[in-house]
Amino acid sequence: MDSNNFGGKLKRFAGTAGTVFNRAVQFTEEKLGSAEKTELDAHFENLLNRAEKTRVWTDRSLKATEALLQPNPNIRMEEMFYEKLDKRKRDRNNVYESLGGVMVDSGNEFGPGTAYGNALVKTGQTQILIGNAYREFVQSSANNFLQPLQNFLEGDMKTIMKEKKILETKRLDLDSCKSRLRKAKQVASQTQAEADLRQAQSEFDRQAEITKLLLEGITSTHAHHLRCLNDFIEAQMTFHSQSQQYMTDLQKQLGS
Repeated sequence: MDSNNFGGKLKRFAGTAGTVFNRAVQFTEEKLGSAEKTELDAHFENLLNRAEKTRVWTDRSLKATEALLQPNPNIRMEEMFYEKLDKRKRDRNNVYESLGGVMVDSGNEFGPGTAYGNALVKTGQTQILIGNAYREFVQSSANNFLQPLQNFLEGDMKTIMKEKKILETKRLDLDSCKSRLRKAKQVASQTQAEADLRQAQSEFDRQAEITKLLLEGITSTHAHHLRCLNDFIEAQMTFHSQSQQYMTDLQKQLGS
């Protein structure tokens, strides 16, 4: 093995280990209250809080909507409603279609020429129509509401959390450098500590700007999710409107 190459790797390893150790020391001393901590400004903290609230409530809204569209938790875990569903799972009867099928079969068994059998067949056919409308509501809601929320949590939000974690490490490095400068006694040590501090400050400022830009993007996320919510409301309204019309027609048929 090249001794120079080996030596370089060893120095890099030692440098990395030293950085991790310094972060650990800084973190511990902060928890003990014996070290100063660089605080982010109020605007930055508000952006962080808003992003965290967005993450938490988007996740809760996502899960609650999934439960509404598919109350059965076992089927919900299997399907997850999204376009990735294979055709076999998409063609599984929903509760309205299953009820409709049973009613049609029982009506034919009792005889569609009898009053009861005829009512069962017509009611079953109406339930199947409602089931078809519900299927469209579920698919529309999955594509236009759930999927964008899921994409945000798995995409932008994960990126924000990753950059936020990096920012915290840069902040620990910065405060560790500040602490070492305060403790430096010799001129040479002070000079090195000042150089390290300048570099740490530069890296922290750069990471803070990156994180801030991502956090400010939550405003656009809210606007996008609002449009998705309107799509969900429209799909739900259409389903209930169709269901009401089907039931009104059925009631007229049975009344006659």
